[in-house]
Amino acid sequence: MNAAERIAALDTLPANELSNAALSTLDRLVEILNQETTLLRAGRLKEAGALSAEKTRLAQDYMGLARSVQRQATRLQREAPAAVEALRRGHERFATQMAENLRVIATARAVTEDLLTDVANAMGAGSRPRTYGANGTLATQPSATAARGLSVNRAL
Repeated sequence: MNAAERIAALDTLPANELSNAALSTLDRLVEILNQETTLLRAGRLKEAGALSAEKTRLAQDYMGLARSVQRQATRLQREAPAAVEALRRGHERFATQMAENLRVIATARAVTEDLLTDVANAMGAGSRPRTYGANGTLATQPSATAARGLSVNRAL
């Protein structure tokens, strides 16, 4: 089945079925985000990273369903207003969970950067000479062979 056929199949689903499929996918996505947020708060980064594939798949599935819901909004509102309202509430839960998830990711990233900066500074400090310069002051500039720090990939 090609993309056009998948889109047509989604767009022709009964209103309740399309809305419920979108809501079910959204609920699973919120659950994964919640798990990831909890793991990140606990510092269990590898376990949180293991959720990425499932999170990506659910996000892609939801985007396809959400686009179909948008295309069929008038029909869905007419045929299944309660399901559309449940979907709207689900999207609000998703937005709240996504905001919390992004805050935790930003905090984890900042902590990681701070740790790496501290390690780089400590490594560089060990290589600095502890001698007096020609003018009688302590030489504070690192030598040409001193450690210059670590490279940090800021892409998260």
